[in-house]
Amino acid sequence: MYSKFGQFIDGKWQPSEKKETYEVINPATEEIIGSASKASSADVQEALRSAEKGFEVWKKTPPWQRASIIRNIADLIRKKNDVLAKWLTLEVGKPLAEAVGEVNGAADIFEWNAEETKRIYGQTVESRFENTRIHVYYQPVGVVAALVPWNFPVILAARKISTALAAGCSVICKPDVITPGCVMEMMNIIKEAGVPPGVVNLLSGDPAEISSQLIASDIIKKISITGSTRVGKLILKQAADKVQRVTMELSGHAPFIVFDDTDIQKVTEMAIAAKFRNNGQVCISPSRFYIHESKKDEFTKSFVEETKKLKIGNGLNEGVQLGPMTTKKRLEEIEQMVETTKKEGAKILCGGQKPSGFNKGYFYEPTVFDNVKDDFTIMKVEPFGPLVPITTFKHFDEVIKRANNHDLGLASYIFTNSMEKAHKASELMETGIVAVNTPVVAVAEAPFGGIKQTGYGREGGSMGIKDYLNIKYTHLGISN
Repeated sequence: MYSKFGQFIDGKWQPSEKKETYEVINPATEEIIGSASKASSADVQEALRSAEKGFEVWKKTPPWQRASIIRNIADLIRKKNDVLAKWLTLEVGKPLAEAVGEVNGAADIFEWNAEETKRIYGQTVESRFENTRIHVYYQPVGVVAALVPWNFPVILAARKISTALAAGCSVICKPDVITPGCVMEMMNIIKEAGVPPGVVNLLSGDPAEISSQLIASDIIKKISITGSTRVGKLILKQAADKVQRVTMELSGHAPFIVFDDTDIQKVTEMAIAAKFRNNGQVCISPSRFYIHESKKDEFTKSFVEETKKLKIGNGLNEGVQLGPMTTKKRLEEIEQMVETTKKEGAKILCGGQKPSGFNKGYFYEPTVFDNVKDDFTIMKVEPFGPLVPITTFKHFDEVIKRANNHDLGLASYIFTNSMEKAHKASELMETGIVAVNTPVVAVAEAPFGGIKQTGYGREGGSMGIKDYLNIKYTHLGISN
């Protein structure tokens, strides 16, 4: 399935210099989907030269023309939704309905940034001197290295590529070895939409090797990474040597706080939607459940009942709501976390094992824990899977303090019918994103990112493009 691809450099596909490949696995069947091209050091250098030339072309392309091309990408993504969605289900394992939603979200992001292209506003500042003028304006930062993870490869590639294009930058995109095909398919769409050769490039292969070579290059002026905090710190240390701009969206461990004045049935529905999307392999997935003690039994009963109804299976099959974990490593880490949580004293209310009847695939039952304490491993280490630890609280100040007592600060969820609690809680949460009475967090028109060790910088919204621009101030004398 990957034979039509390779390395995408200077607007065309080509085999890697050494003709090396790596195998890509379908997590639902454990079968080999195909062998994808593996880049060599020579390929990386060629892509860098291509992006450098592409930048010279793209930065001079008028914004309205750039906007038109980026909008073409959005339209083509929507037209080819079924192709991209199938790639996502095959490589990531997510249900086809979720994959379709991810592709639509990617198209929305390209559409949003097509419009932002025309709205890179400068500023004129009143000078203190009669015969000078002060102008502030923005210029594209240069060649961008876009490091894309495996859990949402289409939407996260879209965030990085579309924003870079809107700002006038060129891009070298590196998809994960787990999910290269869906991003490769996006390259064909980008080419068909009219993006000039060299403006968007793709390198397929070992993430650490390719990333380190890109960051070591003087050609790369900015890095955008979505990944784990551990990997983000390594990237940041490498980027420091070149003083490169970095946008990082790293790990999360989102608190889910339910106050005593809520409709538990409605909250349960939203909790299921938020928690089990992509089988919990989501940085914004709620993973620490704080339920008011007066509502805990009702919530737990309702949540467990709804969780047991979820249909597990191959994402290509009709009606499937939970696919497999994406990798064998991820499955083993989930199994280990369950054992650790049991040993530390938690009670399993449902799940806790591989589902019966599945001889192949990295499947695991959604698992709900009771009797969880704040010092348990699962409350400190991001589970990144279908694991739900439930604990209780009594008072407002108490739960806010407990929820904020963490090194990560990406997303948080608040459920209350009190406007006072909603405002106070959202203001006090130490996260970059707060969802109040909704499971929806990631939308094209809002800034996405976190604080603390979740990273810095934002993708999306009107703020996202600023991370791809340099600020220039000109002090202009108008007479001698």
